[in-house]
Amino acid sequence: MTSEEIKNNVQKALDEIRPFLQSDGGDIRLVGIENDDTLVKVQLEGACVGCSVNQMTLKSGVEMTIKKHVPQIEKVISVD
Repeated sequence: MTSEEIKNNVQKALDEIRPFLQSDGGDIRLVGIENDDTLVKVQLEGACVGCSVNQMTLKSGVEMTIKKHVPQIEKVISVD
């Protein structure tokens, strides 16, 4: 899988989870993909910023969804 394909698949994963975040007044955007395409950096926006459950959302929802679309991703982190 090329870097461009990985990026497209990560965007598909974010598009899949975005409606759930938007229903709570939040959103998410891709910041970058690093470490030989194994680390995804995302930024939570809106109501997701400072939310006490955002780390749980990141792990259980976002990371799981991204890994479903791009199995070689090892880690997803949120940046401010």
